[in-house]
Order: sequence, then structure tokens, then C-alpha cells
Amino acid sequence: MQTEARGTLEEYRSPTTLTEAVEALADGRGTVLAGGTDLILQTETGQTSYRGRLVNIRRVEGLRGIADEGGTIRVGPLTTVTDVLNDAIVAAKAPVPAEAADKFASNQIRNAATMGGNICNASPAGDMILPLLALDAEIELSALRGGAVETRTLPLGGFFTGPGSSIKAPEELLSGIVFPTPGPGRTARFLKSGPRPALEISTVAAALAVTRDGGVLRDVRLALGAVAPTPLRVKKTEAVLEGATLSDDVVQQAAETAVSEVSPIDDVRATAWYRRHLVTIYVRRLLQDDG
Repeated sequence: MQTEARGTLEEYRSPTTLTEAVEALADGRGTVLAGGTDLILQTETGQTSYRGRLVNIRRVEGLRGIADEGGTIRVGPLTTVTDVLNDAIVAAKAPVPAEAADKFASNQIRNAATMGGNICNASPAGDMILPLLALDAEIELSALRGGAVETRTLPLGGFFTGPGSSIKAPEELLSGIVFPTPGPGRTARFLKSGPRPALEISTVAAALAVTRDGGVLRDVRLALGAVAPTPLRVKKTEAVLEGATLSDDVVQQAAETAVSEVSPIDDVRATAWYRRHLVTIYVRRLLQDDG
């Protein structure tokens, strides 16, 4: 029996096409079920509530898988973390999401948790979000408008508005994740801190993507998680590094700038001071170990 905190489920739908899925969400009364690893826990604890209609999108055709589209890589929102970990395209062309996947939860959770769910959960500590931010990922949001499916595309970094919140409207469905295929000489790394290497919410996580051009840093992307209300790219730090030749002074300046851009909190997992300390360590490690 549903409690008031969990809301009331009056209807269940299991669409098999994108059109059917957005039709089920069109009135804003649908709750999307993908992997369910976050939704079930959040409704049980009262963190969120059902809107009346449970829309199970697991059978929607075309929303799972990873494809090389010639210059871009597309990730379906129903792609599981295990899929990312084991995918040949990711391994060959953009391995940093797999690096994050390897440190994500447990085997059982990785088998169910989806890339779209990790994004839409909008946790400041969403591990799979950081490598996507470092890879300049964009997302596609689809909705039924005027009787047809309309899709808008926006940078992933502009999606999040606060802990657990985003600009996605209730009638919209995350229908795609795309990012440019990394070019020659581009490298990326992911680091995460917690009491255990996996099966743990990040205390701090970080991802760096950079191209080294004769020792000069180009197209620097540095993303941090669990240190602000949303996952974020630290753009002032990127500016410090852009066009620079790596040196101890540059690394020090970058670490100090990164700390100035975050706003961590004290919670049961760590103090704000310790998170700032980890930011300094991670920026140094990513820069000095990369390449």
C-alpha cells in the first residue's frame, strides 16, 4: 500500500517506442522507471514521490546501446553502467567513462543502473556525469508537442540546477547522450574518493580531459563532483591551464583556483575542509599523472 510520502500510483504503462513514451509523459503526471536503483530508494525514504503514472521505459526501442556515428559517440539513456564498462567503442575511443564505471557501486547495481538515470537523478556526486562533462557531452530531451515528438539538445553542464533538480520538464524524456569522439593526443582520467573504491557515494570525484600539443595544454576540461550543489566544470581552473606548459607553479595555481570554485558541505561522509583538501590532491594528481 502506498504511503502519502510515496504518492499514489494509479496507472502503469510500458511503452515500446519513443512516441509512446513521451505520450505517457505528456500531461506531466508520469514517473519514469529505467533501472530503478535510485527511484525505489528515493520513494521509500520519501525523498521523492510518484506522480500517478509509472512509465517503465525499459522496452523502448533504440534507447540502449553505444554507437560510433563518425565524429560523435552516442550513448542511449537505457545503456547500463555495465554496458559502458564492457563496450568496445568506449574502450577504443573514449575510455574515461569506463574508468568511472569500474568504480561505480557493485556489479548488481551496475547491471541495472542506467546512464540516463544517473544524469536525471542529478546528484552532485553522480559519478558517470563527470567523464561526460569532461568529454563535452550534450543531451537530448524529447517531448510530445503539437502531436509530434520534438527534441531539444543542450550541453550537459547546463542541465543541473541543484541537488536532485534539473531543467528537464515533467513531460520530457532524456532520449540521447552524445559527445565528440576524442581526437589524436587527447587523454582523460577519472578519480574518486570514498571509504571503498566502489559501492560508495563519492566523497570527491574528478575527471580531466586534455590535449597536449608539444607540451602545451589545449582544450582543457576539468569536472568535479560532490563539492558543490551540482556536478560542475571548474572553468576558471580550465582557463589557468589552457595554453599553459605544465610546471609546478601551474599545477599549484590550478589547484588553488579549483578550491576557490567549489562550495562543499559538511556531511556524514566528509567535512567541507577535507573535500577541499581532496580537490587540491586530485587536481595535482590528474595533471601530473595524465599523459
